[in-house]
Amino acid sequence: MTTRTKRVVRNGAPRNDLVLSAYQASNEDVFPKILELYVPKGSVVADVTYGKGVFWKNVELGRYRLLPSDITDGTDCRDLPYRDGDLDCLVFDPPYMHSPGGTAHSGQKPYESYYRNNGTGNRTESKYHEAVLELYVDGGREAYRVLRDRGILIVKCQDEICSNRQRFTHVEIMREYEDMGFVAEDLFVVMRNNRPGVSRMARQVHARKNHSYFLVFWKRGATGQIWEPPS
Repeated sequence: MTTRTKRVVRNGAPRNDLVLSAYQASNEDVFPKILELYVPKGSVVADVTYGKGVFWKNVELGRYRLLPSDITDGTDCRDLPYRDGDLDCLVFDPPYMHSPGGTAHSGQKPYESYYRNNGTGNRTESKYHEAVLELYVDGGREAYRVLRDRGILIVKCQDEICSNRQRFTHVEIMREYEDMGFVAEDLFVVMRNNRPGVSRMARQVHARKNHSYFLVFWKRGATGQIWEPPS
């Protein structure tokens, strides 16, 4: 009979307060855990889609040098007022679904009108999901410019059904960002606390989305460094 030797971990201490990959919680509950894991204290963090600052409600004040902005104060996530390599971390949460009509996504409409997600304009000829993805791509390129090498990019997104077609937005973003030079480091699933509303439909075809994602990337840079955990 073979006797197995118990593996002993000599560094660190046992703990139960682990950061997990999935939560039934609110964004403001999950976001601080991501910062704790990936963004060291004192980092310069630009939240370029800050809005009402929901993500930051449970983050300790003064822990980071926060630079909040969004389109309503004239700061376009595709044309940021930072120099190349200025930032340690960037947070990006653009509108992640189109509004096909009615009131299903009414909260997204004002933001969409700024970014022209539902029509053509001087910035894009895309519509609907393609316009959503285009905004993620354009914002990602600008994030790559302003982040230092090995800087962290935290992106919020959600998959959607568009024209009766399943669009796995988080996969599309990962592919596009890896082509830019980002490395996908982690993924967090956030499941909403309340049940989605019931819309009128003759027959349900796809599962109703009741979860979203935080994606964590790091900038590889020209020298091909590896990511290192914060000290």
